Amino acid sequence: MASAKDEIKQAIILRSDLEMSRGKVAAQAAHASLMSYFQAEKIDKAVAKEWLGTGEKKIVLKVSDEESLVKLFRAFEFRGVPCALVTDAGLTEIPPGSKTALGVGPWQSSKINEFTSGLKLL
Repeated sequence: MASAKDEIKQAIILRSDLEMSRGKVAAQAAHASLMSYFQAEKIDKAVAKEWLGTGEKKIVLKVSDEESLVKLFRAFEFRGVPCALVTDAGLTEIPPGSKTALGVGPWQSSKINEFTSGLKLL
């Protein structure tokens, strides 16, 4: 089990520049959470299981634009941290192909914090 310093958590990062309704934001966050969880489970089943058994800690953060979201995705991907970038189909509120959210982990907090410590809560 991870120490308090390096507990297992998940980060959900959403774009603040898109004018999404609260329901749309919730849906995009849910997509990011599930997609990223499945990536984590593929990489390390024990980490995914620990997260499920310890309350499924999540933090929801924001970035100001698509470029920032994609840069974070690439950074986490490069470091081998499970993550998933959500691309919207464009059927409701925003243009098709818009990158709306990023799910990171569940994974060690220290690895997630390397790239998210400067982000603000949504």
